[in-house]
Amino acid sequence: MSSYPTIILRKGKENAIKRFHPWIFSGAIYKKPKNLKDGVTVQVQDAYDHIIAIGHYHNGSISVRILAFEETEINAAFWNSKLKMAFQKREILDLSIENTNCFRLVHAEGDGLPGLIVDIYGEVAVMQCHSIGMHLDRENIAKAIIKNSNGLIKFVYDKSKEVLPKEYGINVENGYIGEAFTGNGLIVKENGHSFYVDWMQGQKTGFFLDQRVNRKLLGTYSKGKSVLNTFCYSGGFSIYALDNEAKEVHSVDVSQKAMDWTERNVALTSNNDNHTSHTDDVMSHLKDEKNNYDIVIVDPPAFAKSLRKKHNAVQGYKRLNALAFKRVNPGGMMFTFSCSQVIDEVLFKNTIVAAALEAERKVSILHRLSQPADHPVSLFHPEGSYLKGLVLYVE
Repeated sequence: MSSYPTIILRKGKENAIKRFHPWIFSGAIYKKPKNLKDGVTVQVQDAYDHIIAIGHYHNGSISVRILAFEETEINAAFWNSKLKMAFQKREILDLSIENTNCFRLVHAEGDGLPGLIVDIYGEVAVMQCHSIGMHLDRENIAKAIIKNSNGLIKFVYDKSKEVLPKEYGINVENGYIGEAFTGNGLIVKENGHSFYVDWMQGQKTGFFLDQRVNRKLLGTYSKGKSVLNTFCYSGGFSIYALDNEAKEVHSVDVSQKAMDWTERNVALTSNNDNHTSHTDDVMSHLKDEKNNYDIVIVDPPAFAKSLRKKHNAVQGYKRLNALAFKRVNPGGMMFTFSCSQVIDEVLFKNTIVAAALEAERKVSILHRLSQPADHPVSLFHPEGSYLKGLVLYVE
């Protein structure tokens, strides 16, 4: 029997849990202990005194993130079981250490661990805990990662400060759990392409692993083409284009640090004479009518991180893509994306339709894109599907 603090649900509110949705919202709670601290592990009872879930508590709209849909102890054995399952899931994917040694090991709810992200870069695991409960369990998680990696992982870096609730994160420092890796980053392989990843200073965990399959697709269209990669960050799409014999690649990002990383990655390719970097605002750059391209890539950061910003985000995506359409040569292509979770596939497509109309370009869809298999989505938590993209042919 578990001895965790007990949260009791209102009658009928257990139905979502029976459908394996991993969140319990505050309005579903009938009774909870006084002065319950954020991050504590709790057991959840229905109105009939049955224990139906174990999870991490937080005093907010999402009050419990569920770790188990049954009574269980959240201990070292639990974390070992979960991380073993995560490694087994990745083993069935088309990843090999020789060609790809960077991938996502834990994708939060998609791997039954809401609030936890773990990305692998060679022998280093970079962990981001988005909930206090996960962060409190970070040492057990780190041990389980190393134990279940079959010798692959030797270091675990906790990079949670930026993503934790501010009142808690202010007292948190990023750093290694256990033995420290020497250096700030390393060169990794993705589908045989080389990238330098700096997890300490880079965005997110250091690299945008969710575009791996989409970058590979771009490569198949790049030979002999002129390519514009906007919001390029460290040049992911640019490297695939160059390695696949693009005749010209321009990379644009407003961040000088991003452009420095791009230049470092371009130097690792054999086709680097065909690359030009532009440290510039993307919208301003797209208004320059001097250059048009055979392929334009539009992969901006999330324009909306909450529902109340949804309308403004849609307008932003429309303006951005309308400008991008004007830079595509007749018979060219556009790869366009949104990683805003609150913008669903239908709304995204409709926004791109509006942008094409504004740009007065006739456009057809060649591919519908999403996140790769190492970013799995639970059938019972569709909110985990956040990345959507279109490959468009522009007449």
